[in-house]
Amino acid sequence: MTKQVPGFEEEPGVFDIADTETDEQATREGEADFEAGRVVSHEAVVRWLRSWGAPNKLPRPRCGE
Repeated sequence: MTKQVPGFEEEPGVFDIADTETDEQATREGEADFEAGRVVSHEAVVRWLRSWGAPNKLPRPRCGE
């Protein structure tokens, strides 16, 4: 357990502060992208990540792959 020093209370981190409006907007945008087909398949991302560090690194996958 860490002892608190008076006058030096720990400040909340960036992810400790709720921003419901921004979270809801990001969710709406993500759902709209999904509905419009602006997605990249899991398989395409896995292929890309597995190519990292290889002699022939693949380009970043694009929507629809």
